[in-house]
Order: sequence, then C-alpha cells, then structure tokens
Amino acid sequence: MTQQDVDDWTPLRTESLLLRRPRPDDLDPAVQIHTDPSTNRHHPEPWTVTEESSARRFQELGEHWERHGFGVWVVEQLEQPGVIVGFTGLSHRTVHQRSALNLYYRYAPDVWGKGYATEAASTAVRHAAIHLSDLPVLAYTTPDNLGSQRTALRVGLDRMSELDIEHEHYTDIFFAHNWPAGAKSRESSGS
Repeated sequence: MTQQDVDDWTPLRTESLLLRRPRPDDLDPAVQIHTDPSTNRHHPEPWTVTEESSARRFQELGEHWERHGFGVWVVEQLEQPGVIVGFTGLSHRTVHQRSALNLYYRYAPDVWGKGYATEAASTAVRHAAIHLSDLPVLAYTTPDNLGSQRTALRVGLDRMSELDIEHEHYTDIFFAHNWPAGAKSRESSGS
C-alpha cells in the first residue's frame, strides 16, 4: 500500500467544517462521542463499546495515519474551532478478500441533522477518487441504521447487497463506490 502525502489529507476545510488529523489531546472527546449510548443505538454489540475499547480504537486511528499518511479525521465546526463534533474518514480494509477503503462517520448527537456527516464523507470520497483511485470505497452498517444508510447514498455509494456479511446475531449491509463488477468472492472475509 502506497504511503500518502499527509499534506494532501490534512487539514482540509469544507463549507462548515475543519477536517484534521487526530492528536493525542483528542482522546477524551473521542471516547465521549464513541461511548455515548445514542451513538451506539444501532451497534449490533453495544456492550463491546467501552471507554477502554474506544481509547484503543482512537489509538488505532493515529497508527493508521502514521502508516499510511491518511485516515479518519477529527471534525470541528469552522465557527467553533477546537470543539470536536465528530469523526469521518477512510481506512484500509479487506472485504471479501479485496483491498478497499472503509468510509467511517460518527458524530455527537447534538449535531445530528446538520449534514456534517454528509459534508465530511463527501470530501473523503472525493479525496479517495483523487489520491487512491485504485481502491473502492465501502461503508457498512446494520439494516436498522437508516441514518447511516442515507449518508452513504448521499455521498455517492450504491447499495451492494451481494457484499453483505451475515454474522451470528446481526448482518453487516454494504454500500460501495468503485467496487469492481462481479468481484465478490463466495467467502465472507473480515470487514
């Protein structure tokens, strides 16, 4: 996997948002957003989202930036610098034995409905098309998470039911942009 020039990926400004690389002092807001029960309403295994697992996930976000030169951004409103409202971005993922980019978005409940996830995720998809055009962009969620599904569709991903992965107690449903036609293997690999 080619190392990206981090300057191509951060910081970025959209109409309303600042998208930047995570810093160690972002840990507390990250844990707060990721452990909020509202942000886990559609999580298939919410009991697995703890302060410890969220801190570990935050550390992994930083490691992805170190290894690859891009990743999941910390999102701030331009009108309120320093106030973290969420996280959006891309990370390497293998799905059905193919390399892809996972599109991720998670926001504090008090900013839901403002279009921030769509605004930032659109930027991520555009950047992938420019800088990582050989990789498809995927988003996955659960069948009942209609908000996440709407965001994926708004940013240009298509519903790809042939990529869905059945787990013991839940199903991951997939949306994709630039997924090669007929590329799914019959095996379900990690997502």
